[in-house]
Amino acid sequence: MVMPPRKKPVRRKKVAPASVGLTSAETRNVTGAELERLAAQVEQDGGAVLSRYNDPFGGKPLLLVALPVDRVEPTPYQRDPSDAHVKRLMGVIETIGRFLDPIVAVRDDGQYVTPNGNHRLQALKKLGVRTVVALLVPDAEVAFKILALNTEKAHNLREKSLETIRMARALALRKTSSGDAEKSFSFEFEQPAFLTLGICYEERPRLSGGAYQSILRRVDEFLDEPIGKAVKERERRGRKILKLDDAVSAAVEKLKAKGLTSPYLKPFVVSRVNYTRFSKATSFDFDETLDKIIASAQKFNVDRVKQEDVVRAGGAPEEE
Repeated sequence: MVMPPRKKPVRRKKVAPASVGLTSAETRNVTGAELERLAAQVEQDGGAVLSRYNDPFGGKPLLLVALPVDRVEPTPYQRDPSDAHVKRLMGVIETIGRFLDPIVAVRDDGQYVTPNGNHRLQALKKLGVRTVVALLVPDAEVAFKILALNTEKAHNLREKSLETIRMARALALRKTSSGDAEKSFSFEFEQPAFLTLGICYEERPRLSGGAYQSILRRVDEFLDEPIGKAVKERERRGRKILKLDDAVSAAVEKLKAKGLTSPYLKPFVVSRVNYTRFSKATSFDFDETLDKIIASAQKFNVDRVKQEDVVRAGGAPEEE
């Protein structure tokens, strides 16, 4: 098997210790009409401004605020909260008697939304707390940096994919970004595969998406189309992946009927039909590649597979 050459890692340049950003004193020099307007809005909304300061890294102004908990909601495109994680947070907050991890929030169209504090927010609401402390960012676009900002609980593939496609739909509805190309949001989306798999997970929540991520990493790319039009293309691409999943699932059922057992049957079948693994090509046509792989999956010959073949191909289960 010939593996494609690895990209040479980019080494971060060394910087002198304590040489970047503001001094402690400089973080207090906060000025600007925009920040004052935001502070006034917080007070009008029933909140309280606790502090104004400049971010010590980038020097951008921030507000530390106390907000009525019923005025704050999660961004609508992020993952659903985990009940178990919310309960754990409730227990910790009650045990130590303090809430020590402010959420990040933005004020958008009169509403406060948090891109990274949903579990903490839900824990406070279930505990009956009146107020949540937040770092209020004047730039509402920060809400779309959700994957980079989330530090509560690691996203799995399903959560990342669903959040990303929801985010794309939300961006398509915004007047300020609806005409921008999908590829201009590459930082927010991280991987084009998340967008396509997000469509798949919406249709098939129990999809083994990790089995297809290796294919999408080779054939999928960010689109040079307005975000609204790109979402339509993602829907089309997602349907093609689901067609492949149907073919792979049928092959897996035939292997099971033959008596083969393994938690890796689906990744095994995908690895057998994914010809891009052995290709030195640096780019692939999405439709042409998927059509070939789907055809191979539909013709998959289970009679040529032995139990030891599956055992040798075993590995870590796909990330879900």
